[in-house]
Amino acid sequence: MFSDPHAIAGYAEGAMQKVPGLLDMQRMARLLLAERVPADGTVLVLGAGGGMELRAFAEAQPGWHFRAVDPSASMLDMARQRLGPLASRVVFTEGYIDDAPEEVCDGAACLLTLHFLPAEQRLHTLKAMRRRLKPGAPLVVAHHSYAQDDAQKGRWLQRFAAFSASSGIALDVAHTVDSMARLLPALSPEQDVALLHEAGFGTVELFYAAFSFRGWVAYAG
Repeated sequence: MFSDPHAIAGYAEGAMQKVPGLLDMQRMARLLLAERVPADGTVLVLGAGGGMELRAFAEAQPGWHFRAVDPSASMLDMARQRLGPLASRVVFTEGYIDDAPEEVCDGAACLLTLHFLPAEQRLHTLKAMRRRLKPGAPLVVAHHSYAQDDAQKGRWLQRFAAFSASSGIALDVAHTVDSMARLLPALSPEQDVALLHEAGFGTVELFYAAFSFRGWVAYAG
């Protein structure tokens, strides 16, 4: 979808319709980062294409600088357009976490991205992010995370699809639920927390829960 021009053009609007409380979640993520990121700090943003959280962070924290990583050149172009003059505070990298600068940052965010990665690749990504963070630095993540037994998975995906439909998105609820259940490598909340610990993060705290989405703040050990 992130190479489809039509999907890219409607990304921001679609995210607003699909993710309950998206703007508030981004604001909470920024506040959690600001607890430990200094006023002139550097924040790594993985999955930064589109630029929604980048703009939210940059507008609220005029002294922060950013390392923005995304595999889609088109999505990064959208981020540059969304940021306008704020883009001067961002170093953009087209690629994945291993392509990010080998630079120690004061904090990191990865929103609505990790649910696309299978567990092994997700653990590798989290470890690579940990290596790019100072001890004690915060990482804020949020993505699909729900129980993996068939009954509960189906129930939470049904709720996600119903929310999206109620927001005005034209979709076949049953087809959406079936496709996501088969194709999206989401994990349970317990598995997500375990991977964060295994990747080298100590304290992990839940800050966001909205139907099929969960968000945590974790601190580099």
